[in-house]
This record gives sequence, structure tokens and C-alpha cells, in this order.
Amino acid sequence: MSDPKPSEVDPGSNITISVDAMGGDSGPGAVIAGLSIALKSYPNIKYLVHGQKNLLQNLIQQENLGQVCTIIDADRVVSMNDKPSQVMRSGKGTSMWSAISSVKQEKADACVSCGNTGALLAVSMVRLRMISGINRPAISILWPSLGSNGFNVMLDVGADIRADENDLLQFALMGSSYSRNGFGIENPKVGLLNVGTEEHKGRPELKLAYDLISAAANYGGFEFIGFVEGNDIPSSKVDVIVTDGFTGNIALKCAEGTASFIGSALKDAFRYNLLSRIVALVANAPLRRLKKTTDPRRVNGGVFLGLNGIVVKSHGAADPTAVAAAVSLAYRLAAAKFNSRLAARVASSNSFIDKKSG
Repeated sequence: MSDPKPSEVDPGSNITISVDAMGGDSGPGAVIAGLSIALKSYPNIKYLVHGQKNLLQNLIQQENLGQVCTIIDADRVVSMNDKPSQVMRSGKGTSMWSAISSVKQEKADACVSCGNTGALLAVSMVRLRMISGINRPAISILWPSLGSNGFNVMLDVGADIRADENDLLQFALMGSSYSRNGFGIENPKVGLLNVGTEEHKGRPELKLAYDLISAAANYGGFEFIGFVEGNDIPSSKVDVIVTDGFTGNIALKCAEGTASFIGSALKDAFRYNLLSRIVALVANAPLRRLKKTTDPRRVNGGVFLGLNGIVVKSHGAADPTAVAAAVSLAYRLAAAKFNSRLAARVASSNSFIDKKSG
């Protein structure tokens, strides 16, 4: 299984990424090192780096990034424990607020942060606002799969625990647009997550969403395959999985916990005795390939879909490799003019649905 295939973009495109350098558990050192890694793939990239100037200057000099980085001084930091409401009241002057504001002011094409998810979403919604026709944002992630692309798109995984039938329709439109423009899948297969594939199963909003998504499929440029179950998430039968943030977040955390358990169990099994250690040596190459396939660092970055601006949320514990993956994702989406394409797709599809319902 290969890395996710990005849509075709010019690696020389002049794109500026706004970076919250102070967010995350690993500190600004990991963030700046990640910027250096991403620069190797996209040499024309520029950075607006937000945070404590004296600290960032030294780190940027160490990575020889002085020619591509502009520091925006922001003394205050949003901690992982800060409540979103608290940040909304007193967040001005923080590196997170400053990074989002650069996108709002059109000084940057996209924003990347490893910081507090709830605070980042709240600030993004207030500063950037929603795309016309979108009721609520969704966090979209890439899920390792058996499909030809290697990864499926899943949303929402935690922006909001609620979602009615209209929200789920918009998630389908946004997710298919992300799959098409971000990863070059021309006609994405969209599935609606449920407790069974039969049309009579599920909550009332799921049944209503089924009809809405079916009606929008042809005009929305995707194939709706109906209900899918949890075991279909990593399968090749679907490219986009649509669900509410409550269900999506539980599924994501369950998968992360299961992967961690399997990794620990394998290590214990291979250390059990001398024969086990010999088997481990023989299985070393396949295990390395498996580790690469399931390495979350390669697909680090949840995209906040539905905003008037591209915001990529990196994992809080991201190391330089993971930060580089999030920055590269932001670059590809910005270079592909993803947000303008998404807005156009949502507007045209909503118009079609309104006419049909009228």
C-alpha cells in the first residue's frame, strides 16, 4: 500500500503557510524541523511562523530557514487545557489567533497548528466564518484502507457531536470534493456510516440523509453506495465515509487504541522466547512494511472543512515527520485552489437540491 496520491499540483507554486509554532506537545523545535522537511518537497513554499520571536529565531537559524520564514511575534500560547470559550474571550495575542488571522487577512494561503483542537476550531469559525450554504464545519481525516489510493476520507471525527440529515448531506459534498481535489479521485464512492446496510436500519436522520445524498450524487460528482458499516471503513468499497462527529471520533479513538494494543502484543509475542526472537528476525521486513502502511505520521492532519480558509489540525504529539505531512497537505490543498472549488460545488449542489425539493 502506497502513500495517499495527491492531486496534480505544481511543486513550484508560490504558497504561503501560516504556522502556529507554539501549539502541540513537542514544542516549537519539532514544528520548525517539520517545516524544513516539507521544504525539501516544495522548495517554493514560504512560512509565516507565529510565536515567541526570540525562541523561534534561534530554531529557524539552526534549520537554515531564514530565507523562507517570516516571524510574527506572539508572546502568548493556547495550552491544551484551555477551554474554547476562554480562548474566544482572551485569545488575541496568542500564536494560534495570530496564525488564523493571517489567513483571514489573505497574507497566507493556509494555516497549520498542532494546538488545542477545540480552541483552534472555535477561533477558525469566528475569524474565517463558514462557506455560504454550509451549516457546520467537519473535521476530515485519512483512514488507511485497502483501496487503490491507500486511504479513505472520513468525516466528521469531532468538530461537533450533532449532525442532522442536511449536515450529513453537506459532509458528503465536502468529503467528495476533498477526495477529488486533494487526492485525484474523479468519482469518489461515498458511504453513510450506519449499524447495518439495510435501508430500514438506523436513526431517522440517517434515513433522511440517505435520500438527500442519493438525490445529490449525480449532480455532486460522486457515487453514493448507500449505508456502510464499521468494518467497511478501511475497505476498498468506499472512498468517503460520512458520519456525525460523535460516532466518528469514537471510531477514530477505538482504531488508534486497537493499533497500539496490536503493536504492544506483537512486541511481547516476539520477545517470548528464543524461537520467537528468531521468527521476529525473519518477519522483520514484512513488519516494517506494515508499520509504514499504518504509520499515522504519513497522513497527519485533520482538515477543517466548510470554512472560508484552509486550516489543517496536526496531531498534538506530532514529531517533525508528522508536522511535515500536515504542512504538505496544506500546501497541496492551497495549490489546488481547494476552497474555491468546494464553495462552487456546494453552491451548485444546494441549488439542485432546492429545485428538486421545490
